[in-house]
Order: sequence, then C-alpha cells, then structure tokens
Amino acid sequence: MGTPEDVFGLLEAGLALDPGAVAISAGASSADYASLHAAAIHLAAALRAGGIGPGDRVALLERNTPAFLIWTFGAAAVGAILVPVNLRLAAAELRAVLDDAAPRLVVAHEEFESVLGEALALKSEVDAPEVRWLGDGENAEPLGLATGAGAAPAFERHHAGPGEVAHLYYTSGTTGRPKGVPLTHGNVVSHALAATSELDLAADDVWGHIAPMFHLADAWATLAITAVGGAHAFLPHFEAREALGLILEQRVTVTNLVPVMLQRMLHEVRSGAVPVDGHGLRLVLSGGAPIAPATVMDVLETLRCEYVQTYGLTETSPYLTLAILEPRHRKLPEARQLAIRARTGRPFETVELEVVDDAGVPVPRDDRTVGEIVARGSSVTPGYWNRPEETAAAFRRGWFHTGDLATIDRHGWVDIVDRKKDVIVSGGENVYSIEVESALLAHPAVLECAAFGAPSEEWGEEVRAAVVLTAEVSTEELREHCRGLIARYKVPRAIEVLDALPRTGSGKIAKRLLRPRS
Repeated sequence: MGTPEDVFGLLEAGLALDPGAVAISAGASSADYASLHAAAIHLAAALRAGGIGPGDRVALLERNTPAFLIWTFGAAAVGAILVPVNLRLAAAELRAVLDDAAPRLVVAHEEFESVLGEALALKSEVDAPEVRWLGDGENAEPLGLATGAGAAPAFERHHAGPGEVAHLYYTSGTTGRPKGVPLTHGNVVSHALAATSELDLAADDVWGHIAPMFHLADAWATLAITAVGGAHAFLPHFEAREALGLILEQRVTVTNLVPVMLQRMLHEVRSGAVPVDGHGLRLVLSGGAPIAPATVMDVLETLRCEYVQTYGLTETSPYLTLAILEPRHRKLPEARQLAIRARTGRPFETVELEVVDDAGVPVPRDDRTVGEIVARGSSVTPGYWNRPEETAAAFRRGWFHTGDLATIDRHGWVDIVDRKKDVIVSGGENVYSIEVESALLAHPAVLECAAFGAPSEEWGEEVRAAVVLTAEVSTEELREHCRGLIARYKVPRAIEVLDALPRTGSGKIAKRLLRPRS
C-alpha cells in the first residue's frame, strides 16, 4: 500500500507488513496485528451504530492499556476526534475540559467513576455526554478489549483528509485554565512517519508505554510504532521498579520518559535494587526539563543504551527538536559530546525553526543572543480550539510562537534558556531559571528542582528554588555549590526541600504553584 494518509492508515500499514506480528506485548495476552485491526474495526462499527461519526468528539479516560490503543484507531476509523483526558484532573477541571470539547461520548475506566460522576454533577450550560465504561466490574460496557473477539465485520471506514482533526489535547496553560489543541490527521501522520525515520524505528522495536498515553510525550509513539509494525508494551501505573521490570520482561527497546521518571529509574539501578543486565533497551528519549550532562553520562553507563534529548509542545505533535549526535560531533572530546547531548537540539524533520527577537527578526546565530523559538511545518497545529484571539496571538507572520527563549548556533542547533514567563528579573538583570536549575542538578543529591522568581522590595524579584533530594544535604551547602557554577546574583536566596514538585498532567513542573501569591 502507499504512504498512510490518516491515523487509521497507520494501522493498515502495520497490518500490511505482517498480520501475524505481535502488536500488543503483554506476556500470555499478547495480540497480533490482525487482532488489533479486528478490534479497532469492531469498535468502529459499534461507534457508528451508536451514532458517532466524523467530527464527533470522544473523550477517553484510561490508563496505559491495550484499550487505549484500540480506541485510538477505532475512533479514527469512523472519523471521530479522540480527546485523551488527563487522569489527574480534579472534578471541576475535568468538567471544564468536557464543556469545552463537548464530546458526544465519554469512555472511562470504572476506576474514574467517582471523579467523572462528580464532574458531570456540577452545574453547567452544556448537556452531559453519554458515558460508557471500561473495566471488568459490573459497570463495564462491552466496548474495550472485548471488541477484538472474532474476525472484523464488513465495515467501510472513514478516510480522513489531512485537514480533518484527529485528536484534541488539552494543555494546562500558563494560568491553569485548559486550552484545547486540535491536531489534524496531517499533523500527527507526518510526525509519526518522520519519527520512524529520525529514530530508526522498525518492526523489531518494542515501545514501552511508561509515560502517560493521554499526553503526547508518549502518544505519538502509539502511531509511529504501529506504522512500522512494532510492538506495544504497557505500564498502567508508574513506579520506577515496575518500569524497569517492564523493560526487562517485555524486552522493551525504546521509550520516552519525562525526566523525573528517568531519574528515579536510574536511582533504582544505581542502588542495586533492580539489576538491568540483559535488557534489550537501545534508546531512551527524554524532554520537558533540562538535563545535566552528568545525567546523560549516567544513562549511557547505567542503562548502556543511546540517549536523545527532545524538545516539543502539544501544538507541534510534539517534537520540534532532537539532540542526535552528528558525525562531526563524534570527533569531539567526550565531555563536549555529553554537553551536546544535553542541549535542546536541531530541528525535527517536519518543521522549520528560527529564533527571533521581539520584532520577529532572526537573532544572530552566535549561540549567545537570546530570542524566542518560532516554528512552522506539517506537524504544527492550525490553531487553538474555539480560541481565535489566542490563536492570533500565538500565530504571527506565518510562524507559531512557542514562548520559549533560546540561543541558536550557526548549524541551526538551539539551546533553551527559559520560558518567557519564567525569566526572573532581579536587580535589572535577567536570570534564566534553566541555568539555575542546571547548577542545582549538578549536585549529586538533587533529584529534581525548579527555580522561580519571588517578589522582592529590594531587587524587584529574587531567585528562589525548590528541590527534591536523594540524600540529606543542607540548603546552604546547595547554595554554596551553586556559587561555584553561576554568578552570585543568580544563586537562589532561598531553597525549599519538598517530597515532590507539583506537576502538570504531562509531568512538567508547575512553577505557578511554587511562586508566592504576593
């Protein structure tokens, strides 16, 4: 068959390669591509019989399971828009998402019956959608794995055009107010096909769904791995030891981890709690936060696999850059190679990228001048869901403005220094939170951290930080450590030790919850 043109076409591509190849790797309950395809068609037929058609939204509350995979392709087969829902939302937040997306159907695992019931009971001007349940309990409807029973029925699937919306994701936003990001079939298919090329994905790969599938940190691989006929392995709840166990037991070859997951898994291996000898892991990707070169070295030495730093946004399907070493880099000293691996990276195959000043003029490619990253390309969303003003603000002169500040070198490699909203202005000096965080992360006792600005009568703003530690260390020792790496005015004036940092649904640190209210 030709090049896939829509989401269901990616499943058809995987099926055409080898119907008998393993699609779902789950020990005794493994399933091949013929079974996955049949399950998706059964589901699509049931959806169509229930009145779901092109453009209708179907919201999904489910953990990392094979059911998530089936619903991804089943919804696509009828042209419905899948709305993956953040499982960590409170009832009011969940209702806000449902009111904005206005789904015809909500499909939820019975585990979420309480929060969904509370959400739908809240006062709203939007009619409550139909709800169907996944799971094994008495509330479960026969629309999940059971749809895979028997051969696929005769069914004329919907062939989506590239401009039709495939998925609708909700970001946490800068104020906590969710904002819908529609991604078209053209967006996600072009990204999936580019990822197979960029990362050498193949039929013998097994992807570990360890990061949440409701977020694009993992969801893009649902499509890309299927397109090449690879296998999917699932971890419903993240625990570092269980994640390492999945990698060993299911022979996972590649996965994407948010930094805190990676750090916790490395800690388990270093402590000797989980031996990883004999694993098949060849590649770990990570992004969403800065990473220290020492941590990159830890991945290379402890997990003995390749590491690629990534950068992207929901609006870009997600990848904008990858830090994959080029032949010229491999001639450099090891320390320099590690620093390059920890950079933000060079443009992903589907995008054109620039760093511009406030007037939209590209900054010098000197790796020193700071500007905002802007991008355009086939994997960039056409705009925000029902938000024309916010779309106009983010898309200017044909470019999507990311809100991320970075430098760019003569080869087109970028290095993020901060989010625009996170820059700390202290005593008239710009302090980029990422350089403060990089200094803190260089201390062996720091597992994760966040630097942010707090009001100061003397300085306007002062630098503060919150840290999670793996060993006991005083905050003054951490400040002294930073003084050896960054200018004194950048050193946090106060450091708070926490058991965990507040996070968004994608695993990114929610700095707005750390900043003082006044």
